[in-house]
Amino acid sequence: MKNRTTEHRDRLAAHVLVCTNSRESHDCCADAGSSDVLTEIKEWLRDRDAFWSTVSVAETSCLGLCSADGAAVSIQPHDVWYSDVTPEDVPALLESVFGPDAQQVAADADSKSTSVPQRSSTQP
Repeated sequence: MKNRTTEHRDRLAAHVLVCTNSRESHDCCADAGSSDVLTEIKEWLRDRDAFWSTVSVAETSCLGLCSADGAAVSIQPHDVWYSDVTPEDVPALLESVFGPDAQQVAADADSKSTSVPQRSSTQP
C-alpha cells in the first residue's frame, strides 16, 4: 500500500464528484440523468482545456442529496454541494466555481504551490 496523499494534493486544485448511484426503492441520481450531467461537466472542462488538468472528475456512489429532479454534484475542496443538477445547469455551476473560461482552474493550480485552496464563497 502506498500513501500518495501529498502527491495528489500537489497535483489537484479541485475534484468534481458526480453521483451516478442507482437504486430501486428510492429516487436516485442515475434515474435523474446523472450520466448526462457527468458528460456535460467533462465537455465543459474539455472545451476550456481544463479536463485532465488540476481538476479531476469522478463518478461516485450516493452523496446523500438524492432527488428525482437531477444529479448530486460536489466540488472539493471548495466545499460546495448541489442537488437537482441537470445538464443545462452545468455551465452556470462550473462558471460560479471556476470562472467562465475556467481561468480559476489555473489560479487554483498556482495557489497549490503556496497554500491549500480556500473554500469558495461564490454560491449560485
